[in-house]
Amino acid sequence: MSFLKLFQKADLIASHRGSHSLYPENTFSALSHSLGHCDFVELDVQLSSDKVAVIMHDDTLERTTDIKQIEIYKTRVPYKLSDFTYAELASLDYGSWFYTNYMKPEPLLSLKKVLKFIKDNSLYINIEIKDIHDSFSDEEVISNIHQEIKDAKVKEFILLSSFRHEYLSLSKSIEPSIPTAALVSNVHPKNLLDYLKRFKIDAYHFNNKLVDKKTIKKLKEAGYFINIYTVNDSIRRQQLFDMGVNGVFTDLLE
Repeated sequence: MSFLKLFQKADLIASHRGSHSLYPENTFSALSHSLGHCDFVELDVQLSSDKVAVIMHDDTLERTTDIKQIEIYKTRVPYKLSDFTYAELASLDYGSWFYTNYMKPEPLLSLKKVLKFIKDNSLYINIEIKDIHDSFSDEEVISNIHQEIKDAKVKEFILLSSFRHEYLSLSKSIEPSIPTAALVSNVHPKNLLDYLKRFKIDAYHFNNKLVDKKTIKKLKEAGYFINIYTVNDSIRRQQLFDMGVNGVFTDLLE
């Protein structure tokens, strides 16, 4: 079943950055413990300085790693992820910051490991491509990610999304069969339907604060799939489903 066929189902639950209310976000633990508790997982991808695709939300490393504790990296402020090689990133701990009662180190999660896991478990994944155009060309970013997907033979399990919509149209030019989703936070683009058509978008993901029934109806009638972030309240979740929203991203899995 392709991701677009998955969207034919109602009331979809997406695990936001993996099961990150219980495990450190964007780690293998957060990914693996989402299995069986959601319809698909959302993770964030960026490139290391040597262009290896890694799973990380922030463009800097201090919030979710132990980098500030490592002496040899103290001169590397502001700890921008794209300034570090894959080997350097792999030397960091991505878990202990999360736990208060005990230390549990977590290794770096690569896109390659994610794709193997989803293939082994037939798990659908929304890969959010972070906007890193100030460090890499759009072509470098998209061609790298598509090569990983091609090598893993998992395109039927993939949805690509981004706040940088230029990534999405470029993705379609490389592999039209992989669906894409435009992410929006603060305001809808002008002439929304024409805008989505221009970028060859399949789905539209936007902030819960932007939801209104008129917009949902317009998008549904035009054939777009709609997913809303980040919804941690069960009552609000049901309201959205009743409006016709396909799915919600949540931090809290049942």
